Amino acid sequence: MKKFWQTKSLAELNKGEWESLCDGCGRCCLQKLENEDTGEVHYTQLVCHLYDMDECACGDYSNRSSLVDNCVKLDASKVKEFYWLPATCAYRLLSEGKALFEWHPLISGDPCSVVNSGIGIKGKVLPEKVVDEDEWEDHIIHWVD
Repeated sequence: MKKFWQTKSLAELNKGEWESLCDGCGRCCLQKLENEDTGEVHYTQLVCHLYDMDECACGDYSNRSSLVDNCVKLDASKVKEFYWLPATCAYRLLSEGKALFEWHPLISGDPCSVVNSGIGIKGKVLPEKVVDEDEWEDHIIHWVD
């Protein structure tokens, strides 16, 4: 039997289905630098100040967009803008017509599969506030594609 993400478009998902696509990896919470000339996005090892490193989630999810200027609230109307999301992100994968990875909790049935697979950012990041913004370029990483 096919699952909801295999039969519905992103625009057809209800709120619960939409939210369940998030695997909780935290990669979208990493600070990013965009090359203004090429549009290429570079991830840093610096995580948003709202990110709760113990819970591996946003510390104020419902208010994040008003508290963080560059926090993007994902919705189906912005699918064409998903290029900046990590290549492992369910929203990006589905928007590109690709399947979810085996470690995704909707596939594995295990909420810890993201961390166990090494996809999650836990233990790999620094809070953004410990580095001056003009030094963020020194913290570009290559383990997020």
